[in-house]
Amino acid sequence: MYVLIGGAGLVGLTLAQKLVELGHTVAVIDIDPNACRYVREQVGAMAFEGSAVSTEVLLEAGIRKADSLAAVLRNDALNLAMVTLAKHYGVSHILTRLRHPDFAPPLRLAGATHIISTVELGVSTMVNAIEYPQVESMMHFEQGQIEVLKLPIPNNCYVVGRSVAEIAQDSRFPTGSLIIGYQPHPQENLMIPNGSTVLEPGSTVLIVTKPGSLHQVIDFFEGCK
Repeated sequence: MYVLIGGAGLVGLTLAQKLVELGHTVAVIDIDPNACRYVREQVGAMAFEGSAVSTEVLLEAGIRKADSLAAVLRNDALNLAMVTLAKHYGVSHILTRLRHPDFAPPLRLAGATHIISTVELGVSTMVNAIEYPQVESMMHFEQGQIEVLKLPIPNNCYVVGRSVAEIAQDSRFPTGSLIIGYQPHPQENLMIPNGSTVLEPGSTVLIVTKPGSLHQVIDFFEGCK
């Protein structure tokens, strides 16, 4: 996949590094020649010096062949301009960083397929870590209508030794929740469980649920025998 990134700040550089590690072809555009040099020498991606909202630079960077584009420039107005140009040149998958919520509607109208608020994401992550310290990680989908949480299973937990099917049929297990992932041990890969998968002590589960059921899910899995 050919990915074009506008901006070689911390977010842009980190994104480029991860994508290169995953085997994608990455090109970064930035006005800073030192940042471009770093991209080439340390990240292993292509770099084009100039404005990411310049049609000339975008064409040189190969925007017409880009499968995805990420606009992570220093302000929302520049990101909006880059998203607009990406849509004009036919990029089908356009991501952008959002700083101020007022820019969200214009970015959608311009053609952004994914809008990521780094501030909102960071605050939400910290709130979850404070409110649910026992949860290893949590992700939100569909504007917060669905939650996916990664929850460790205590050794003396009520669900230890029970199958996924038994847990799903338990009246105390919140309706609309589902175990979608299971990791028997930290050194093992996450797997997709079936009804006969038995939860072991010290294992970890991935659960999808509704926001209103979060406390119920956590209480259920932390219940002692």
